[in-house]
Amino acid sequence: MTNLRVGSAFDAHQIQPGKPCWIAGILHPDFDGCEGHSDGDVVSHAIVDAVLSACSLGDLGSFVGVGRPEYDGVRGVQLLGELRGLLTQHGHTVVNVSAQLIAQTPKMAAMREECEQVLSDALGAPVSISATTTDHMGFTGSGEGRAAIATALVELA
Repeated sequence: MTNLRVGSAFDAHQIQPGKPCWIAGILHPDFDGCEGHSDGDVVSHAIVDAVLSACSLGDLGSFVGVGRPEYDGVRGVQLLGELRGLLTQHGHTVVNVSAQLIAQTPKMAAMREECEQVLSDALGAPVSISATTTDHMGFTGSGEGRAAIATALVELA
């Protein structure tokens, strides 16, 4: 029997005018960000949930809690770093993660490599990023929000 496990996750946030736009670990200064207790980085959040799912360690809410003041505005890359520490405590290893942004903005092509590097460095494992739109359908297509999906492959201790 193998110790490899797969986890998948979805995250979505409404766009909040005036909030800084953190997506996939980097600031996108030309766009409004997403609301949320943290930085609203849907890509980072989906990655955290996918890894936790693969490890049977709960989800983002059980990992950092909801409404804790010390996490007000916390960056997604900080959450990935804390997740890395938790995995180390359990002896688990992330093999790789694939994540996809579902949104009209920002366009990812020009910054994909930077995002992948920032997220990979924070998690300590290879992260690949892709992006798509919904051809102006639904809340992501209308520009009301952004979403992300992620799949993680983890080797359990």
